[in-house]
Amino acid sequence: MTLRDKASELLRLHSDPQLLVLVNVWDVGSAKAVAGVPGTVALATASHSIAASYGYEDGEHIPVELMIETIGRIVAATDLPVSADLERGYGDAGETVRRAIDVGVVGANIEDGMGPLAEAVATVRAVVAAGEAAGIPFVLNARTDAFLLAVDRDPADVVDEAIERGRAFLDAGAACVFVPGKLDLATIEELVAALGQRKISTIGVPGTPAPALQAEAGVARISYGPWSQRVALTALADTAADLMAGGTLPPGTRALT
Repeated sequence: MTLRDKASELLRLHSDPQLLVLVNVWDVGSAKAVAGVPGTVALATASHSIAASYGYEDGEHIPVELMIETIGRIVAATDLPVSADLERGYGDAGETVRRAIDVGVVGANIEDGMGPLAEAVATVRAVVAAGEAAGIPFVLNARTDAFLLAVDRDPADVVDEAIERGRAFLDAGAACVFVPGKLDLATIEELVAALGQRKISTIGVPGTPAPALQAEAGVARISYGPWSQRVALTALADTAADLMAGGTLPPGTRALT
């Protein structure tokens, strides 16, 4: 597929009645492993996991050049559409997205960090403009941190603010609104009712509603952020412990790269 074809397909997957499930990847090995799983139709990177793999803390501590290079290697390893986690845009979201498009990325998460709404909307517009300049329907999954940074605020106020920001991001051209946090089903349903069917995405964390329930509620997309890397490293640590204790490799171990 051409870059435009991949972008169009990723956009279609967000509006499809079937929930888009994205198991986040962080390097070529994880990308090939996930891409080879039946049912995988697109890939998404996890900024936290990429940073951790190089020894950096999350939060734009990894140099943007290294982040883009790593994402480019992931894109080159698969024929699937790739959406990139680009944090808050590394100081210039429009330029960062332009560079990501140059390495084959067709969608992205951009965080608002709960900064001033006008600034967050301007960031959304800059990302949308970068996609338009490249001639592709770039799929922006605009993230609001309303729940992640809620602390002790009234839950109703948090929902209202997430809705206000989500509407503003959609109006500015975002394809979807990413609302990470440990959301219950009632909250998810309230967000969908306010922002529209197939217009919100969530993160799967321990204790969140099952994907089937989220799909029924009208969620467009579920991803897993750093949790896929944590699962992989947990398996590695457990295997190392078994081997140090005199055990053998787990049965069914496969070569995936």
